[in-house]
Amino acid sequence: MSIHENLLGGPPPTHLPAEPGPLEALAQGASPAEVAAKFPTSSLAWAQLADDAFAAGRVVESYAYARTGYHRGLDALRRSGWKGHGPVPWEHEPNRGFLRALHALGRAAATIEEKDEAERCATFLRDSSPTAADMLG
Repeated sequence: MSIHENLLGGPPPTHLPAEPGPLEALAQGASPAEVAAKFPTSSLAWAQLADDAFAAGRVVESYAYARTGYHRGLDALRRSGWKGHGPVPWEHEPNRGFLRALHALGRAAATIEEKDEAERCATFLRDSSPTAADMLG
């Protein structure tokens, strides 16, 4: 038996590939909008746009940014072998953009009283990464 075998019988954790371009651009002072325009598949850029819009009281805009980041993340997860469920660990830094976008989508949905979406996002986040749910919640 392998030491890394999943004894619970569930799918293995999904680890998204690193995206150094968006991280470097943000670290060099590029705005999240510039990063999203240059790297439109980056969930991290869309999640940051969602967070910034939400902090400024632009909830509908935050919802739209978060939904974009969420869908970009789902695309990346599927390309990485994810089958629609299973762990997406917060501890793996490239997963954080997707998890942040998922959290931001749920937060914005709750604010505009889209209760079903908010609950679905909260459950999906907790099922994907309890650590992310605790840290972001």
